[in-house]
Amino acid sequence: MIQFDEMHDDRNAFTHDSWRVFRIVSEFVDGFETMTNLGPSVSIFGSARFPEDSIYYKLAVEVARQITGKGFAIITGGGPGIMEAANRGAQEARGPSCGLAVDLPFETDSNRFIDPKYRLNFRYFFVRKVMFIRYAQGYVFLPGGFGTLDELFEALTLIQTKKIKPFPIYLMGKAYWVEMLKWVEETMLAHGCISESDLSIFHITDDPEEVANGIERHYQRDRAVKNF
Repeated sequence: MIQFDEMHDDRNAFTHDSWRVFRIVSEFVDGFETMTNLGPSVSIFGSARFPEDSIYYKLAVEVARQITGKGFAIITGGGPGIMEAANRGAQEARGPSCGLAVDLPFETDSNRFIDPKYRLNFRYFFVRKVMFIRYAQGYVFLPGGFGTLDELFEALTLIQTKKIKPFPIYLMGKAYWVEMLKWVEETMLAHGCISESDLSIFHITDDPEEVANGIERHYQRDRAVKNF
């Protein structure tokens, strides 16, 4: 039998969750209004923990420069490390630099290389992740932790299940990814948990020019199909 205090708690929970819906909708609206004006973009992911002298930080700066040179804006999680490097590369190439920040232990402040009009702060991870996907023409992943892998496997899943149209996904920093890719092939594929064709959803390279050219080709091809 439900006691009165339990019912009271349930009602409070319902009220709290109802108001949470409004906060969620508000974050979506703010994100959509800001990101719609950004133009064609590429989301770059990687750890917040890499210092400026890291080879991966420098690689992120360069790939962002190359991508921006093709006319794309750069979107990151807005934090330090790889995210800072990518936003820095975008600004050095004089392109739009967007940061989608969220309050995390290693990302207490947004980095200084984000354009003020494209600086957004999110309370909810899932709203932030929608923005990464919704406005990107490509994804680039440099070495990172759980958060980076979460974004990677969500994108792979959405493309694999045809929930979104395919777009280029590049993994950079071969030495970092090689063991994970070996496990994907020798365990996931070997057990029949994925198909051989799923391995073609992503590409691995350390060449920033290859990444930028590949994203540009896909974008132009996609536009040509839409305009046919």
